[in-house]
Amino acid sequence: VYPEEDLSAAIERLTLFLIQYWGGPSTYSEQRGHPRLRMRHQPFAIGQVERDAWLGHMTAAIESLGLSPAVRKALLDYFETASTAMINQPPGESEEAR
Repeated sequence: VYPEEDLSAAIERLTLFLIQYWGGPSTYSEQRGHPRLRMRHQPFAIGQVERDAWLGHMTAAIESLGLSPAVRKALLDYFETASTAMINQPPGESEEAR
């Protein structure tokens, strides 16, 4: 989804989104408008494989932080639900769409 050479813009957008989602300042919406996650991800073929890969990376990142069990669970639950909602390809089709 993102060019591997430079993830800085993606990191900034994700950071601002998560800050806003968890009750912080609404900087994300002020800069980019309503999050509309499904709409923003629609141009990309996201199937179960892509969702699982993304969730695996997010899970590893969360596990590396040494968070309290309650915070860890809240983050993992959110990412599980949100990543499933981004799937926009029938099983087996997303890998072929590239």
